[in-house]
Amino acid sequence: MRRLLWSIAVLISSVCCGQTPRLPQGASGDEILKKVDLNMFSENKIILSRMIIHGERGSRTVEAKSWQRGTRESFSEFLAPARDKGTKMLKLQDMLWTYSPSTDRTILISGHMLRQSLMGSDLSYEDMMEDPHLPHLYTATVSSEEAIGGRLCWVLDLAARKEEISYFSRKVWVDKARYILLKENLYAKSGKLLKTMDIREVMEVKSHWIAKSILYKDALKEGEGTEFFVDSIVLDTTIPDYIFSKAALRK
Repeated sequence: MRRLLWSIAVLISSVCCGQTPRLPQGASGDEILKKVDLNMFSENKIILSRMIIHGERGSRTVEAKSWQRGTRESFSEFLAPARDKGTKMLKLQDMLWTYSPSTDRTILISGHMLRQSLMGSDLSYEDMMEDPHLPHLYTATVSSEEAIGGRLCWVLDLAARKEEISYFSRKVWVDKARYILLKENLYAKSGKLLKTMDIREVMEVKSHWIAKSILYKDALKEGEGTEFFVDSIVLDTTIPDYIFSKAALRK
């Protein structure tokens, strides 16, 4: 079942403030990345989302509701299709559990299991567990400027600050006006392309720019990738503590 839920991790959290002061001409890559990070952050959020997973045997749609508090706590419940309904996932700090109603079992996802696909999608559990604050993980340099869909972007090359990281380097395209990532390529230490992310549509909610439609593609898999849609989102709302508990997995 991340960055996605991104981090559905990743997932999901490409949020940028629409009223952020502009950076000066010639700003450094690290300054730009910090601005993106500030704009991505929303203290709490509740999200209704869909993933359309395009696999070798056809496509299927997975619907979920997710509660996120800060960057270290999240709870997701899958609503559809029928075979996945009631499956739940809980992230607390650096721990991740899943609950399956068909087996009535709660499983801790750790070690090599984190590299497994989330619900058969192009995202992994590892994507969900990664720290979404990119300045914590990478240093950034501006390599060029490029337009995507008519939006002028900075192109940043990100280099890992430490060895123990899922993606050793990244190339990201940052909308210069809205400070939101519009495209991202993720690479292994060898330089091999592992995954891509393309934001196809954004929306503005309470002066925040939010990724509404994203295409994720695992470069090592066949298929057309995984489409991720944010159908509704509530920002900076109160979420009760019981949501982020192991007991909530079985409710």
